[in-house]
Amino acid sequence: METQVKILAFAGSLRKNSFNKKLVQIAAEGARSAGATVTYIDLQEFPLPVFDQDLEEMEGLHPNAQKLKALMSSHHAFLIAAPEYNSSISGALKNFIDWTSRPAPGEGMLTCFQGRAAGLMSASPGTLGGLRGLVHVRDILENIGMLVVPHQVAVSRAHEAFESDTALKDKKQQASVARIGEDVTKLSKSLLSSAVALSLF
Repeated sequence: METQVKILAFAGSLRKNSFNKKLVQIAAEGARSAGATVTYIDLQEFPLPVFDQDLEEMEGLHPNAQKLKALMSSHHAFLIAAPEYNSSISGALKNFIDWTSRPAPGEGMLTCFQGRAAGLMSASPGTLGGLRGLVHVRDILENIGMLVVPHQVAVSRAHEAFESDTALKDKKQQASVARIGEDVTKLSKSLLSSAVALSLF
């Protein structure tokens, strides 16, 4: 029996009307069309202090980091719309990674990242669409053991690109973003099939 692929989708932005929150919903629909179950979360609902190891040692893993890690561990892959801040990763997304990469007592490092698939996209009012930030996000995720699909999309002039909360004006671009969700679903199915095959030996 084929295991249902479960994908967690979110944006690395806290802003209520974030272009990236809209963008990741398009990729999520692409994943659903490919047969995945998608859970969308808003990082605004999981506030975290700036990561500080002294704070972690005094108080333990922050409760919202624990909730996020539980969500991540219950999904096979992530769809991440990553805004570009000063040519790099947003502080909110980096802080999310820093907290959720911390092991609970008796737990191995990076357990909710390693071996999982990820798809990346970005939207920005600038002419590069957040492309420079995606380079850094990809490097981080691959270095902590994730398998990031090659196809990504950077939507430029984002303030003019959307016709609704779930649709881009450019339908070819819309299909390209949806493809990220499809690619992540296909990769996750392959990884799950391989894991099942290995368990038989």
